[in-house]
Amino acid sequence: MTNEAKEPAATAPTGDAVEVGTVLEVDDVRVVRQGRALIDGIGLAVQAGEQWALLGPNGAGKSTLLGLCGAQTHPTTGTVHVLGHRLGRVDMRTLRTRIGHVDPRTRIDPFVTVQEAVLTGLYAATSLPRNPTHGREEDDRADELLAILGLGAIADRTWPVLSQGERGRALIARALITEPNLLLLDEPTTGLDLAAREILLGVLDDLRTHRPELATVLVTHHLEELPSTTTHALLLSGGRVVARGPVADALTSETISRAFGHPITLERRAGRWSATGAPRSAHA
Repeated sequence: MTNEAKEPAATAPTGDAVEVGTVLEVDDVRVVRQGRALIDGIGLAVQAGEQWALLGPNGAGKSTLLGLCGAQTHPTTGTVHVLGHRLGRVDMRTLRTRIGHVDPRTRIDPFVTVQEAVLTGLYAATSLPRNPTHGREEDDRADELLAILGLGAIADRTWPVLSQGERGRALIARALITEPNLLLLDEPTTGLDLAAREILLGVLDDLRTHRPELATVLVTHHLEELPSTTTHALLLSGGRVVARGPVADALTSETISRAFGHPITLERRAGRWSATGAPRSAHA
């Protein structure tokens, strides 16, 4: 049984239309691969300006669901609307240009500068084309994003000399260069040390000030990696919904323990979460 938060149910889309303000709508979606349901009966509605966390253990279906959100794959059954367009009735390649995607595993051309790495986002590539078609406006936008993300002073450095934290922030700038309405973050703090993680999470918190209308979906295994501005959460286990809705309702010790199959105590201080597992003797 899911732990449904106390909020109005989203209006189901009619045809290709979605309600005003809805950036992402997933309705009773099932994805089957080789006879196995990777996700089953998933529903999700993300409004403009909402910051969603997508959590669950390994194999919960997070990556599968993110692939649908990013217009990378189609559902087996059910419907997915992204930015007002139903998957299966829209040019997926065109739609992807309006979605920002941050994946720390992205391999950027080692010969480009930080600024050039940001500009590669205009071309959905990891290096600039031989004859770039962007102009001064895009260069200025890249400089502005680098300044916002604290990278302005190293804009001319090449990719290999950057720290993991600097690369993480540069990838966020790269995802934002197209001014998307939806930003997907796939475990963005992977490989970061504590200080770099906190800097990156601070950047994500600041984004809400600079882009209040931007909707985000962040995937992680760890509650400590959630920005304090997180507004909503979807908790998955075994491809099914355990809880969803406003973050304070969806993330509790009970729902987290159920999703991860282990007694966990959840605490929240100053908007940040921490989780502690019960000692083995307590549940032996």
